[in-house]
Formats: sequence, C-alpha cells, structure tokens
Amino acid sequence: MNKLLLIGLLIFAFVVVMWLYEKYHKYQIHKQVRNAWGQLPHPSRTFDDEKSLRKAWELYERYHPHDSRIDELTWQDLDVFSVFQQLNGTYSSIGSEALYRHLRSYNFSQTEQERLETLILYLNEHQNVREQLQMYFAFLGKKDHNSVEEYLNETTNKKIAHFALYVFLGLLPLIAGTASLLFSTASLYLVTLGSVVFNAIYYQIKKQQLEMELSCMSYFVQAISTAKKLVQLKTPYQTELQAALSKIGSVTIFGFSFRVKTNSEAEIIFDYLSMILMLPFIAYQLVLSKLLNHHQAADQLWRLMGELEVAAAVLNFRLAMPETCQPIFTESVTVLGKEVYHPLLAEPVANDVDWQVNTLVSGSNASGKSTYVKSVALSCLLAATVHTALAEEFSLPHAHIFTSMAIEDDLFEGDSYFIAEIKSLKRILNVVETKTPCLCFIDEILKGTNTIERVAASASIVAWLNTYPSLAFVATHDIELTEILKNSCKNVHFEEQIDEENGIIFDYQLKEGASQTSNAIKLLQVLSYPPAIAEQAKTAAAFFKKERRWTRLP
Repeated sequence: MNKLLLIGLLIFAFVVVMWLYEKYHKYQIHKQVRNAWGQLPHPSRTFDDEKSLRKAWELYERYHPHDSRIDELTWQDLDVFSVFQQLNGTYSSIGSEALYRHLRSYNFSQTEQERLETLILYLNEHQNVREQLQMYFAFLGKKDHNSVEEYLNETTNKKIAHFALYVFLGLLPLIAGTASLLFSTASLYLVTLGSVVFNAIYYQIKKQQLEMELSCMSYFVQAISTAKKLVQLKTPYQTELQAALSKIGSVTIFGFSFRVKTNSEAEIIFDYLSMILMLPFIAYQLVLSKLLNHHQAADQLWRLMGELEVAAAVLNFRLAMPETCQPIFTESVTVLGKEVYHPLLAEPVANDVDWQVNTLVSGSNASGKSTYVKSVALSCLLAATVHTALAEEFSLPHAHIFTSMAIEDDLFEGDSYFIAEIKSLKRILNVVETKTPCLCFIDEILKGTNTIERVAASASIVAWLNTYPSLAFVATHDIELTEILKNSCKNVHFEEQIDEENGIIFDYQLKEGASQTSNAIKLLQVLSYPPAIAEQAKTAAAFFKKERRWTRLP
C-alpha cells in the first residue's frame, strides 16, 4: 500500500511540475509579446531563412497568381529583405511566409488592402485580442522549410506507399498481445515479442526516409490546433475561420502523433509506443486523406491565419517607425508624397515627391540622389503591398514597380556590365509596352558605356517612356541628359556646400532644377590626392566646358 501511495504521489508531483512549467512558459511568452510591441523586431526573434520563404512564395504564386510581383532585381536593388525584417514582427512561419508573400505579390485592386486595413484597425482597438492572438502564434513557433505550401497545393503527390502494411504492422502487437494474455501460449508470446522488435527496427528505417513528410505534417496539425484557439477570439475573421475549421479541424485528434518533442521520460515512453504501433505513419496518411477531401478549407484556413499575423506585424511596424501613413490610390498616373524617407537609415532626411512626369534626379557624388530614388521606390512598394507608406502623406496609381540599379556583370551568362544593364532595362520596357502603368526607378542609366552613346541612348529611352502611361524616376550624373530632356522631364537635384575647413558638406535636401555643380575633383583634394592630379583635372574640365572638346594632355 505504501508503494502504491508513493507512486501516486510521484505521479501527482510530476503533473504539478508540468502544470507549473506550462504556466511559467505562458507567462514568459506573454511578457515577450507585451515588451516587443511597438518596437522594431529584434533579429534573433524574426530571423527566417529567405530560401525557405522564397520557395513557399514561388509555390503559392504557381497556383494563386497576382496582377504584379516584385521581381528579383527590384527586390535586391531596394534591399527589400532588410525592410521585411523590420516588418517581420511575426511569431510563426505561417505569418512570416504570408508577410513575405505580401511584399512580393499584389493585385491592382483595393479589396485585399481594405481587408487588411479592417483587421489592422480592429487589432489596434482591441489590444487584449491582439496580444492573445500573438501569444497563440508564439506557442506555435517557426519552422523553416516546413513544406506546408507543397501539401496545400500538391497533396496528391504526398501519399506514402504501403499504407495497409503500416496498419497491419501497427495492429499486430495489439492483437497478438491481447491473445497471449487470454490464451497464454508460447507461440503468441513469440509473435508479440517478434512484432514489437520488428516494428521498432522497421519504424526507425522508414522514419529516416520520411523525416520531411512527418515534420511537415507535424507543423500543419499543430497549426490547426492553433486555429482552434484563434477561432475563440472575436476578430473580423472569426466566421471564416469557423467555416474552414468545421471541415478540417478534426485532424487534431491525430495531434498526439505530431506533438513537439520535449525529451522527457513520458516522451521517451510515447516514442517507443509510436514505434510499436506505427502511429505517425498511420496518422500521417489519415490527415493527408482529410487534406485531399477538404483542400480548399485547409488552404483558406492557412491564408486566414497568415492574414491575422500579417495585420499585427504591419500595425507594429506603423507604431515603431518615425512616420507612416495609409496611401491613397488615384486614377491618374502620378505619385505625390510629403516627407518621404528611407526606412533603413538610422537618421533619414525626409523629402517631398511631386512625380507627375518623368523626372531626372541629378547631383554630385554622395549627395543623396540614389537614396532619394530608393526612398520613393520603397514607399511605392510598401503602399502597393501592405498599404503603408513611409511618409506623412502619399498617393500613387495601381502600377507595376521595377528598378534598374545595382547592376553586376554576369559571369555565368557571359554578360558584360553593359549587356547586363540593357537586359535589366529591357525587362522594364517590355512591361511598359503592355500599356499597364509602370513606376520605373533607374540609377545611373547606362553608365556602362561611353559618354556620347550613353547620353544619346538614355535620352531616347526616357523620351520613349513618355509615350506610355508610365513614369520614370532617373538618377543621373549626366548634366547633358538634363539639358536634352528639360522640355519633357522634370529636373530636381541635390547639392553640397564647400567649406575650406570641413571640406564638402551635404544637406540631403531636394531642390528644383538640374544640378549645376560637381564634386568629383574636389573629393580628390579632400582625400589628399597628389595636388598635380586635381589641378590638371580642373584645367581639363574647365577647357571642355568652354570649348566643348577635350584638350590633349602632355
């Protein structure tokens, strides 16, 4: 009796300890969620493997195409992944994949943005609901390369072979064990023992081969369990969540086969039981069958959960950034903005944008023209994708967004810098030619060739763009280009102040008209180049400006 009491007390103590641990874990997550709110996400929490995110997005786009997408060159030119990390206040892979998808694909309709805005407004007004929602996603956690997109879109290819065999092997120890207890024969004991040993070995072999499938299904079933908690919260999506869950929610009865590993003694016992009864393989196939029969409901549930977490992340971003606004979409192909700034700079200088015709941005080296062009481009991108602009006011049309900036030689394709550059521009011209509005951002147009042909070709490209309902924003050093196109383009510029004591000082403030200054030679002096080099360069430049031809150097 004393032994039974001791065992009972030990079991009770174990249950209490586990209960207390669970309570402490919930407290820590709640504290984390509350302290992180209104702050830009810490990299240690928001890190997601971009290869995993891109793979999920590309698979999604294959089955759910959008009106426009941010292509790889534009994504890299603007360093949008760094902006994604600022936005990525998500706690699960469902949220981070959905956010990445939002930034890479969008439609020329405000329906999706209105849904997002409705949800953002609701979460902003119901802090307790927002905190609880984020806590549920935090309990689910992140899992790179979870492959759920593949299961949602290509379920029929994911069946495991020989399902009947797994069922037979799983039932055999139960049947043989029960029979041996009833009839107590040596042969039945041998069959029971043999089936247990065989199953344990066979399970380990097959588990190695099906590791990815089991891991994916584990995350999916845990996500459905999270959805069952989310549906209890009163959000604008509650009815839609309930409808989807009514068809797919029953898969959580197999959750015992796909729960998070804790390495406890109870976990080890359960793992042995799983081996003997082949539970994960049987549960996997049953869940997959449910997915096949209710594919749309599963897909919708996954999307709704992603939208919930995206809304919370965008709201957090708006609170954390110095200034944001909700953009206004217009019928006219114009972009207007007040106090637009770059999100990745520690101390950004804000400038207005009045982009109603093709615009040339000129200025000296390091004066801020490239950063300004990128600032406008990023606000256009964020406005189109997550309905958020980095400005006090911002309006734009529904349009494609393309850049041609950080061009590099392509050694694998055998392309020189200039060939890579004209290919980059050609992809933009192809889209412009469809007569769908396009916002084009170009930095140092055609800088990979000689001055005469660069200016002539650049002027021709910008003039050609004038014949289509698109806008070009071009940063350039070429003063000749600003002169040739001054009747058809708007000119703005950045300039510097020369100070004998401090050298060159930039204010990064946008000014009207074309730049009339340059600082390349002055920078040679500031960086202590040999005086003869700077003097000879100044003499040669002065001669060219006066005579419009170069003098031969001795």
